[in-house]
Amino acid sequence: MLQDFLDFARLNAISATVLELTGSTNDAASDPACRHGDIVVALEQSCGRGQRGNSWSSERGRNLTFSIVLEPENFAAERQFMLSKIVALSIVEVLAKFGVEARIKWPNDIYAGSRKIAGVLIENSVCGAQLTRSIVGIGLNVNQTAFDPALPNPTSVALETGREADLGHLLKELYITLMSMLRRGGGRSVDRLYLEKLYLRGVPHRFTASGRSFEGVIRGVGDYGELLVEQEGGATDSYLFKEIEFERGAP
Repeated sequence: MLQDFLDFARLNAISATVLELTGSTNDAASDPACRHGDIVVALEQSCGRGQRGNSWSSERGRNLTFSIVLEPENFAAERQFMLSKIVALSIVEVLAKFGVEARIKWPNDIYAGSRKIAGVLIENSVCGAQLTRSIVGIGLNVNQTAFDPALPNPTSVALETGREADLGHLLKELYITLMSMLRRGGGRSVDRLYLEKLYLRGVPHRFTASGRSFEGVIRGVGDYGELLVEQEGGATDSYLFKEIEFERGAP
């Protein structure tokens, strides 16, 4: 199931741990023994975590749930959102290779059409002005085709393409792409690609902020990851994570 990736990891001296069951791969990867580039993969998570304190549910052995430890050098803490962009774009790039056209729902959920195919949870450690360590948790729906009806809008690679994908090959491609993009360090090309792939950019949509529902248009993302939304009347306001929500089912 994961053999392609495990062979790649062994040949490249990458520490790869595969767990039959764990609470959360981010928790497992928080072990100080895990260093830069190490990866923890779970066949099943009992307490998978997502953004906004949400849980991440996944059918055993059908999807990818894993965490990669990153310890980037000379990465300013104020550039944390650049790491988020790199991770999200890596997923989008690899999904395209597997036949899925995906976009990034701010800040870093991955959507195929109007359905969520992947989630990302990044937990950062900062020392002074430097980002010293990040645990990048990724949940990607690959071969699961039936989901809990309580989930609002899930999809998977198999549902989008009509065929199953090799989990090990997909994970290898994701690992290579992410680490390669990280080595390049981001920059204007990453900023440009992130905006090009930003879900609902330029499209009127309803949002909720400070208890108020309103229609707005996403115009971009600020230097620190804040979402820039133009409201009626032409004024553009910025919102940090958790300050604004996309309304479901809104036009």
